[in-house]
This record gives sequence, structure tokens and C-alpha cells, in this order.
Amino acid sequence: MTDKRFHLTYSQCRELLRERLAEPAPGRIQLLTGPRQVGKTNLLNELEGLQPKASIYAAVDGPEAGLPGFWDRLWIRAEELASERGKCILLLDEIQHLGNWAIRLKGRWDRVRRRKVPIHVVATGSSALNLGKGTRESLAGRFERITLGHWPASGIAETFAQSLDQAVAQTVSHGCYPGAMAYMNDQARWRAYMQNAIIEPAIGRDILALGTIRRPELLRQVFSLCTTMPAHIVSLQKLQGKLQDPGALETIASYLQLLEDAFLVAAVEKYSQRALRRRKAPPKIVVLNNAFLAALDPEGVADQQRDPKRFGSWVENACLAYAWNAGQRVMYWREEPLEIDAVLEGSWGKWAVEVKTRSCNLGDLRGLLEFCRRNPKHRPLILLEKERDLSPLREAGVAAMRWQDFLGGAMEAPKAD
Repeated sequence: MTDKRFHLTYSQCRELLRERLAEPAPGRIQLLTGPRQVGKTNLLNELEGLQPKASIYAAVDGPEAGLPGFWDRLWIRAEELASERGKCILLLDEIQHLGNWAIRLKGRWDRVRRRKVPIHVVATGSSALNLGKGTRESLAGRFERITLGHWPASGIAETFAQSLDQAVAQTVSHGCYPGAMAYMNDQARWRAYMQNAIIEPAIGRDILALGTIRRPELLRQVFSLCTTMPAHIVSLQKLQGKLQDPGALETIASYLQLLEDAFLVAAVEKYSQRALRRRKAPPKIVVLNNAFLAALDPEGVADQQRDPKRFGSWVENACLAYAWNAGQRVMYWREEPLEIDAVLEGSWGKWAVEVKTRSCNLGDLRGLLEFCRRNPKHRPLILLEKERDLSPLREAGVAAMRWQDFLGGAMEAPKAD
């Protein structure tokens, strides 16, 4: 088993799975998890198309999966195909809908391994928490997990023939769900798609299917409230006070964790060397796709001219969500009266980040510079609106780039500045 969660784009995930399916079979089970409607089923269909005569695709959430003997027949067919073709690729979509799926998959996989039947297995699930529960209990040492995350702006630009700037602007205003692209010119249909294809299934099925949610309406309220305060530092007590049906602080905290596991909202911690201070500090709310803001915020899409402060929150949220979805550790820092928007650690390096959608000068960066003085392993990075504002900051030793370039993937280049 690998404990590393790969946060990959669609094309990266496709290439990684192609490499692993080219290895000798049977190898480890490939568990592909991620948010709803990011292309997991399409990815399985592509894999099936690469070797159609040696692949079997099965929708475990389909009506045929409920028929007696479905699971046994599926594996008999896979073993027969492996015998005929020398290898079989078994593609199981939405595996968590199969009762006791982890135990049943373990039993079949152990049989395949003992008999050295050349079968590869790729299984998908929309919720990390459903897969995680089963894998921890039954599949230890038998699987590798891959996370297909929310799409970045570069993926939207490449797939839908947009300019990168267009895709970045859409990432801020409407998020980046590929399936929603067809409805961008009809906002009523776009919101209906978001509600019916993504939000309601994620909350009403993926999370509630666990059977551990005692107050589902409170869970919905917590999620809806989070979409009205993106990139805000909010105490649990304040969240509790805004809810129509308040719950215990422990319940609210547990629901925030469930929303993160379901790729909806992350409550990021304060940066501190002391674990106790991290736990006691209020979280910063990061909505993991700005599409949720556009779909649920009663004020509608943030407009830069009419409401620059709210627009700035949406841009900051998009930047932090992009970093989180790319597998970086995202935190914030605040020591009154100083504060910075984000502390990033991961494959991009260690950065202290400020996001500015309006003009700023070095005097506005006291918090950023003080944090880096105390934590010299972190480099200061300022994300600005316009190219002409970058030079003075760079001359002062602060890395700087447009926030549009950050969302466009500039941090994945060898050098950020």
C-alpha cells in the first residue's frame, strides 16, 4: 500500500494509469478517487478503448449490479478473458456502491494473486472517505490510491480550446467543472447542473451514505454557509452563531472534516510550530471549487468593479483552492495585527503568499516580511493584478507574479520568479 495521495490533472492521471496497466499483471489495485464530475468515468472509458478486447468495464452503481450473482459473474468473465488474451483489465466504476465492497474485492484479489491470473483492476469512487474506510480495514498492502482533483485552469484551456486567461477568469467566476462548460451561456441551466449533478449527490449520497450523519440538514447548512465566506478566517463559534439550526462545536468540526474528505470545503489550519496552537486557532475556509460560490452565494457572481472586496475574496479562494487541489499543504498565518493569506508547503517549495487584486506597496507587506523573517525557509510571494506592479517588489527581493499566472500554472515551472 502507498499512503501518498496523488493529486493529478486528468492528463497526468491518464498517463500514470497507462504506465501502471502496462506493468506485469496482477499488480496492485488502482483506486481512483476524487470529486464528482471531474472525469473519472470518462477516464475508465478511455482506458477501455486502449485495449477493448482485453478490458471489461462495469458500472457498480448501475441496475445490473443489483442482480443476484453480478459480482461472481463479473470475475468469472474477467478470468476467462485473461486466459484468452493473456491479460484482462477490469474497470470498476463507483465501487463504493457495492455492499461490503472492500471485503469482497479483497477476497477476489487474493484469489487472483494466489493463482497468478493476469488481471489488472482499476476502481473508482466519488468520495475519498467511502474508499478510505474500506481500504483501511480490508485492503492494506493491496492498493495504490490516485486522486483526480478539481480541474485547473490549464486543463480547461487545453480541453475546451480557450485561452489561458479566459480559463483563469472562468475559474474565478464559475469554477472549473468540465461537465458544466456546455451550460455557460445559460446560467439557469448551469446552476441546475451544479445542484443536481454535483452538490446534491455529493452531500445527499456520498456523505450521507456513510450512515453516520445524525443531522443532515445541519451538514447542508454548514456547507452553504461556507460558500458565503470564502478565504475567511472563521471561528467555530461564529459559524455556530450563523446557523439556523446550531449544533455542538464538535459536530460542526466533524462536518467540516467530512466536507473536506468529499472535496467540497477545506478548513485550513493556522501555521504554527506548536500543534496545540494549530488546533485551537480558528480555521480559514477554502471552498475547493469556485463553482460552489457561483451556484450558492445569494449575491451571485462577484463583480470586480461593483464589489472589489468580495471579488478579492473569490480570487484568493481560487488561488488557495488551486494549491490545495494540486497537493500542496495550505495554511494561513496571523499574529495580531499582522496576517498573511497563505503558507504553502509541498512540491512547489515553501512559500508565504499574499494575494492582492488592488494596488499595493511594500508598506502593505509587513505581515509577509515579518513571517519570512521568523521563518527564513519560506520565501515571500506576492500575487498581483497587473504586470506593471511586479518590478518594484522584485527589486525589493519579494517574488512576484500576476495571480492570473499563478492560477495558470506558473508555480509548476522550475522557478516562480
